[in-house]
Amino acid sequence: MAAAPVTKTAGGNAAFHNFHNDFAHIQDPNERRRLALAEIDKAPFGWYHVRACVVAGIGFFTDSYDIFAINLVTAMMGVVFFNDSKSHGTIPPNSDTAIKVATSGGTVLGQLGFGYLADVVGRKRMYGLELILIIFSTLALSLSAPSPAMSIVGIVCFWRVLMGIGIGGDYPLSSIITSEFATTKWRGAMMNAVFAMQGIGQFTAALVALIVTVGFKESLMTAKDAKACTGTCQLAVDKMWRVIVGFGAVPGCIALYYRLTIPETPRYTFDVARDVEQAGNDVEAYIKGKSEGHPDEIQRATAMVQTAATLEIPKASMKDFLHHYGQWKYGKILLGTAGSWFFLDVAYYGLGLNNSIILGAIGYTGGGNMYDVFYRTAVGNLILVCAGAIPGYWVSVATIDTLGRKPIQFLGFAMLTILFVAIGFAFHKISDSGLLGLYIVAQFFFNFGPNSTTFIVPGECFPTRYRSTSHGFSAASGKMGAIIAQVVFGPLRTRGAKPGAKGKDANPWIDHIMQIFALFMLMGFLTTFLIPETKRKTLEELAGEVPGTPNYDPTNGAHHSGKSAEEASIDNISPTPKHASDGAEIHA
Repeated sequence: MAAAPVTKTAGGNAAFHNFHNDFAHIQDPNERRRLALAEIDKAPFGWYHVRACVVAGIGFFTDSYDIFAINLVTAMMGVVFFNDSKSHGTIPPNSDTAIKVATSGGTVLGQLGFGYLADVVGRKRMYGLELILIIFSTLALSLSAPSPAMSIVGIVCFWRVLMGIGIGGDYPLSSIITSEFATTKWRGAMMNAVFAMQGIGQFTAALVALIVTVGFKESLMTAKDAKACTGTCQLAVDKMWRVIVGFGAVPGCIALYYRLTIPETPRYTFDVARDVEQAGNDVEAYIKGKSEGHPDEIQRATAMVQTAATLEIPKASMKDFLHHYGQWKYGKILLGTAGSWFFLDVAYYGLGLNNSIILGAIGYTGGGNMYDVFYRTAVGNLILVCAGAIPGYWVSVATIDTLGRKPIQFLGFAMLTILFVAIGFAFHKISDSGLLGLYIVAQFFFNFGPNSTTFIVPGECFPTRYRSTSHGFSAASGKMGAIIAQVVFGPLRTRGAKPGAKGKDANPWIDHIMQIFALFMLMGFLTTFLIPETKRKTLEELAGEVPGTPNYDPTNGAHHSGKSAEEASIDNISPTPKHASDGAEIHA
């Protein structure tokens, strides 16, 4: 079939680089794809990159806020809904665990479901839907109340499962959308900046809790403890937890418009939708900060008929999926990303279960009245987040594209193994200040380490057609580790505790759990050998689609011309535009 006539545009080339004319004369759709994606990979860092990070990052801010806020809120729910002769204003441990596990369970479903759907129907169509689900379930939770037919725990668990599904969908979508739009040089920093918003979300949750506590100070000071918190005090606490939860919907509402109007990633349009004209125009629109390209529909339809079958990237299918991951060199990468995330989250969430011990070590537990209790809890959490977590996140952002992903992950797992060995075998000999120091260092190396890299690498190392599904699977593996930490290690740490015991004595099995966590960190160190170094490599090179590179796999869709690696590398140099009026070179 004859190729469609080339349609060039005129005017405005002095003000804006005319990408359309750069590629319009190129008949080979595979070459057009390569040149267009090279524009994204080599584009100078600009406002459109910042915007992509902010839009994705606000979602992670919301996710982290909602997850962390529930740790502060469950104590308030105990005062409001369990202030009877049996519970004395304290939420039962089983109910507390159920609420937290409900979120993690929903997150697993969201990571798997949204991850798969983003590869099937597109990133753009899914992005925003998970945020709508988070906003809706957050507001519904803040308005929840018990009824004769259902307890407050059942209602909260229901809405937390839905919230978790939305939070889970944000993991693969935010990661791959950021990676597919990012410049190769700063892709790690962009993805890490999105993930680092988790630390800001944790900080904000504690800050909002502090603000509402101070706001209801007079009412809270009327009760000396949770059992005595009735009447005005109980009403104040009921308002407090609803405000804390409801505030989580505010940043989501701000980001929703931008998520719903974000363009489809050109990589998805090329490789999965196989729409060459639309993808080429989307690249131009993205560089100019517009939502999407608007090609001539007749030319677009003609091009899809003529070129879709000639694209060398395989179509996504179950047969191709099994063939791709059936090869050890690709299957081991999925095993490495999923395994590393699983081993990490067991210890990461397990350590978070012991925040009360650390708060006690720095004198931020208890108090003479309910105001003191909530105030010290909020301030103590602010201190812990600022001391270890936030610095770790942003040191990782600053170094990830220079040090590389694997060295940071190796360093993180190695340091955490050493730290957990020290805590586990010397737990009852370490002073409170020593324990606090080890805790802060551990938080630092979690975030300047595997907590950041396990999110970044799965968004880079898989082919476009399976990138979201693979990231979702890896993230779900991690969240299964979190569930194990909450369900198994949570109750295990108090095994053998005597009634009324406090501090370390209330957690007699904690030293053995830390020793187990050290083993998990060692296993994470070993699984890191399975993942590739993705620093400063294009996504197509990592997927084995670029001839002449170590990962090249002809069955993955690069040129079947039989050219040598040297000839292929020469072909990878973009030609200079044939039209002098364009006034710029293509960055290959």
